[in-house]
Amino acid sequence: MSVERLPDRLVGHQRRFEKLFAEYFDELGAVLEIPAFSRFAPECLELLRELSMRGGKRMRVVLLYEAARLVTGEPVEGLDAAALSVELLQTHGLVHDDLIDDSATRRGGPTTYYAYRERFPAHPRAALGLTVLAGDLALALSLRVLLDAGLPLGVRQAMVEVQTRAAADTFVGQIVDLERDFTDTPPGDDVLHAVADHKSARYSVLAPMRLGLLAAGEQPAAHESELRDYARLIGICGQMRDDYLDLFGDAEAMGKPTGTDIREGRHTYTVVRLLSAVSGSERAFVNEALGNHACTPETIAEIRAIGERVGVADRMRADMRQYAEQARLVAARWRPRWREDAVAFFEMLPRWSVERAG
Repeated sequence: MSVERLPDRLVGHQRRFEKLFAEYFDELGAVLEIPAFSRFAPECLELLRELSMRGGKRMRVVLLYEAARLVTGEPVEGLDAAALSVELLQTHGLVHDDLIDDSATRRGGPTTYYAYRERFPAHPRAALGLTVLAGDLALALSLRVLLDAGLPLGVRQAMVEVQTRAAADTFVGQIVDLERDFTDTPPGDDVLHAVADHKSARYSVLAPMRLGLLAAGEQPAAHESELRDYARLIGICGQMRDDYLDLFGDAEAMGKPTGTDIREGRHTYTVVRLLSAVSGSERAFVNEALGNHACTPETIAEIRAIGERVGVADRMRADMRQYAEQARLVAARWRPRWREDAVAFFEMLPRWSVERAG
């Protein structure tokens, strides 16, 4: 497999899943027992559908299907249910992330929280409560879709355990992510890596790979150390990319404004590297903007220019490539145990994902 073919493989998985996801939401109203008089419950499902179907690369789905391909090239029962589960868990995360961050937009549209705020301007507590419940419902649905799958009991139980543990790890990650910004000094990479591992890698990479292997009849526990290493490195790359794009990305392409981490005072990979690279008046300028919610786009643009001038953008790209290469080396060790074509995919994926940020 060549790296040029990798985007086509991604698109193939994405298109197939988009159809599956739409069909799932079409049938969801009939599956849930919703009182006939309720207006809020159907509206909640519609908001979850809108957010879930609004873009996204579906990389978790890709990892899931490709993990199964490590074992077999034949169709595998249970992958569709697992794919729905990982994306519903992602929807849960998006709803709650946007609430925690007070974000107005996501993927070019309103966040669930802001949609509820617009619907209930005179009832802010109801808008807050409905947003929390919408995220909770998405989490419950991510587990229910596995419980309802027509799979052997042992496989279903193992898949539910994977997702339950992934959710718990993510919640811990969110907590320490918030805690990170309450320190007097910027955190080191060990702290940032731990946050990336818990908050992102375990549910976005490790869980989909475990689910794909389980569906294909493989026991992921036999390969736990390698899977964890690969997932952690990909998670670090992914978090670095997100942090990089928040300052150096294209707001229009991302569907959300840049500079959010600066305004929120977050000690991200980019912000920590920026603070370590500037001094004097430039450091004072960055510190003044850090945590200032009224920080203007012009100020963010100036901080971006400073970051580019002192080499932070270049360093971020170099760091991402370093961790991507480490992930590639982990995947390379999977041959000849697993199928060559799928191993090659996991080798190429880290660097391809990083280069999209460049």
